[in-house]
Amino acid sequence: MTIEQLHSLYKVHHAVSTDTRNITSDSIFFALKGERFNANEFAGQALESGANWAVVDEAKYVVDERYILVEDVLATLQELARYHRRQLNIPFVGITGTNGKTTTKELLYAVLSQRFKTYATKGNLNNHIGVPLTLLSIDDSIEMAVIEMGANHQQEIAFLCDIAAPTHGLITNVGKAHLEGFGSFDGVKKAKGELYDFLKMQDGVLFLQGDNEYLHGMEMQRGISKTVRYGFSSENDIVGRLEYANPLLCVSWKIRDVDEYHTVQTQLTGSYNTENILAAIAVGHFFGIDDAHINQGILAYTPTNNRSQISRTAHNTVIADYYNANVSSMEAALANLAVIEAQHKVIVLGDMFELGEDAAKEHRRMVEKALAIGADRTIFVGEAFHAYQSPKAEFYETTDNAKEALSERPIVNSTVLLKASRGMAFEKLMEVL
Repeated sequence: MTIEQLHSLYKVHHAVSTDTRNITSDSIFFALKGERFNANEFAGQALESGANWAVVDEAKYVVDERYILVEDVLATLQELARYHRRQLNIPFVGITGTNGKTTTKELLYAVLSQRFKTYATKGNLNNHIGVPLTLLSIDDSIEMAVIEMGANHQQEIAFLCDIAAPTHGLITNVGKAHLEGFGSFDGVKKAKGELYDFLKMQDGVLFLQGDNEYLHGMEMQRGISKTVRYGFSSENDIVGRLEYANPLLCVSWKIRDVDEYHTVQTQLTGSYNTENILAAIAVGHFFGIDDAHINQGILAYTPTNNRSQISRTAHNTVIADYYNANVSSMEAALANLAVIEAQHKVIVLGDMFELGEDAAKEHRRMVEKALAIGADRTIFVGEAFHAYQSPKAEFYETTDNAKEALSERPIVNSTVLLKASRGMAFEKLMEVL
């Protein structure tokens, strides 16, 4: 079966699934393989659950004409998504970056949805499987698409761009993350810059944080002609300023060479999110959304999934920011806590993963930065942090150890920062805060 023929089937049965637990009727099941599973084994179960077709790559599982045998199921899923994308003549905004991808994506969706029927990546489906599934969720009624793209190795963004073909794009920032895969900070810039390479090649539109020296340098290297700049200096097309962050952000912005500022209260915490807000404003303004509706979209967005999320418990105000962590995002979280006005502050940091040979150095640096804030209590959790000791802080090897300590000596009436890599399971600490 050719991709064109498979796409014809998809147009009739346009729901796509890769998980037998979430089969919908009138759908196509793609039997993907992983390190610990082979979904070819479950193709029959998918059909029994309501799928119309099952795409497999092992002949022994083919029972009847409802099975579509291909050479490689994942490659077929990706190629189908690539072919489907080429049938959609709408703007596609691609987003990548070290930090803030998902928040920026959600903000863009909130703003663009004020005027256009918009589809954005669900959750964090931003990899070599998630991006194809996202594209195959977009039907002919959609007027605008926002695609998040993640990577931890070279050439992954280039590969995702080849599938998603963004017409517009932005990199939120570049920082020290996934250094095991990228090799170095220069490796991070090179990998994220693959989005710029694609936009340059396709004569696409770049939205650029014009005050970020790394992003500005990356853009200058490529000479992208269609660039919309946002930031804090007057040279940007969209100029913003943070009014306050105590702890929720209030941001003002204006168009370059226009005196009038527009002010919007947000439901976001973290001064670092000001840039993400300005990115959404720049995209919305570029696509003709008026100032009032831009602000309406920003105001309406409420963060979830423990990304810069304010949680008020019976005893404390918690900045829940433990969906993930790397060097730059942890630095930003600490800098934000430093400027928040609160009578009592507590810092709880957990290990950062995938830092490779820089792990020891960067964890030591975070200990120093956190202690410099002078919080009422400073707590470090995890094996990497536990390698350092200080009489000014508390150190626990595991999250369970920290939870037990916090149960015995509770935190009350404080603003608490929780920041750690996802694998540290900091949601356990919420139970004792």
